[in-house]
Amino acid sequence: MLKLYHHPFCPHSRTVRLALGEYGVQFDCTTEYPWIRRQDFLMLNPAGTIPVLNENDGGPVCGTWVILEYLDETRGYSIPDRRLLPDHPAKRAEVRRLMDWFLYKFHQEVLSYIVHERIYKQEMAPKYGGGQPDSSALRVARINMGHHLQYIGYLAGTRKWLAGDQLSFADLAAAAMLSAADYLGEVPWSRDENTKSWYARVKSRPSFRPLLSDKMLGMPASPTYADLDF
Repeated sequence: MLKLYHHPFCPHSRTVRLALGEYGVQFDCTTEYPWIRRQDFLMLNPAGTIPVLNENDGGPVCGTWVILEYLDETRGYSIPDRRLLPDHPAKRAEVRRLMDWFLYKFHQEVLSYIVHERIYKQEMAPKYGGGQPDSSALRVARINMGHHLQYIGYLAGTRKWLAGDQLSFADLAAAAMLSAADYLGEVPWSRDENTKSWYARVKSRPSFRPLLSDKMLGMPASPTYADLDF
């Protein structure tokens, strides 16, 4: 059995959860609060970051892209019709390019601010930096969100899926980022119809159902979050 150390609203962790779901892998989740820097967790990943995947008695697999590559090599190769990283080198390169965009650029410019300010800081004790959200940081994230929605809309409007003809890790990464923001009502869906239509398709997949059941204590989900016909 695989164990995933994660936070329910960490977009990187959500990407891995979607990939595990798409590959039909059974796994257990353990919620980790990385700002606490729990000693046992640091023994698994000295960097102190999530997600971390542990399979049976094997060593920990640390980091989103490393975990996705591991899943592709241990599960994806055997199901070519549902593989999330294509066989062709050029197609793989495009998936990796977009993964870099969503996991790093999109996250750094938008989601890191939104999730940290509106979720993590509500869970953190003051000694770890908890407190009220920084409105200036959120303002920057909301401006940047519009640019990224436009780019996702361009991809969705010119391709069947974001990286090409098949669902890939790129779709899961982008959808995971948006899902965390959507819980908080931070996605202006009316800005781009192509993005909204693409997200509705991903959101309707069975792998997405566990994410839609996530709850934040004292913070109800936005009306669009679990609505498949939003």
